[in-house]
Amino acid sequence: MRETNLRGIDLNLLVLLDHLITERNVTRAAAAANLSQPAMSRALGRLRALLDDPILVRGADGLVPTARALALRPALARTLADVRDLLVPEVFVPEQWRGRVVISATDHQTIILLPEVIARLAREAPGLDLDVTPLRARELDALRDGRTHLSFGVAEAPLPPGLLRRALYEDRFVTVMRRDHPAAADAWTAAAFAGLDHVLVTVLGEGRGFLDDQLARLGLARRLALRLPHFYAAMEVVARSDRVVTLPRTLAIRFAAGLDLAVREPPVDETRFTPTLIWSEVHDADPAMRWLRDLIAEEAARTPGATALAQARATSA
Repeated sequence: MRETNLRGIDLNLLVLLDHLITERNVTRAAAAANLSQPAMSRALGRLRALLDDPILVRGADGLVPTARALALRPALARTLADVRDLLVPEVFVPEQWRGRVVISATDHQTIILLPEVIARLAREAPGLDLDVTPLRARELDALRDGRTHLSFGVAEAPLPPGLLRRALYEDRFVTVMRRDHPAAADAWTAAAFAGLDHVLVTVLGEGRGFLDDQLARLGLARRLALRLPHFYAAMEVVARSDRVVTLPRTLAIRFAAGLDLAVREPPVDETRFTPTLIWSEVHDADPAMRWLRDLIAEEAARTPGATALAQARATSA
């Protein structure tokens, strides 16, 4: 194994490497580091020689980091944060935070959680700007490379290396239908349930829900009469039709009475799930992001209909 002589390395190159990976553009990285473009180009050349890797290569929409550069980023972020803390311990003051954070969420979170979070931020970090984007099938990639700072998920889904998550509360799925639905007072067997016309909320664009696997184990299949991407729209639909929809209890509690919906437990074995907050190791040590994660977790724990967890802490994949 080749031993690296640190005495021969300009450790300022680590700062420039971070700018290059973040900006994906030599000119913008130079501006962020207060360097000239030629000086940043020379630094990129030195980094390429030091790491024996191109670091940035041409892609369809400009420069993109190599796999080696992306793999280095979590350790690089931790190293730079440790050096900053060693030299000048950072004191985070929410009221002074000026920046923009990207959070991906379904309308489940934007309905039940976002208003409370925004109200807190308006009081405690009024200079922070948020971009809330729809949850996408490739969301984990956006989290890993830093394009998205935080995302919501469920503890039951696996995570790739490099991502962390924090359990927020326990929820469960319930089925809602209009109160005078013909099946509202019927025997609630799995077969009767499967025979109804169902609405599926396609959170990530997939064509199946968790119920389909459970019904399949019973030799049953349901008719998905409607697929759509929004929970509230689904509730409005079933309030005006003979369709039913299965969704989080925290949403049903919020809207069932106002929409005159009946709420029933689906006749399957397992309906519980645990919403989580997900982020990259790149942002794990950032005191601002740590403060924001704590704020979101506090508001999530107060969600009506949620079951509080005995202990919630960050876990890696």
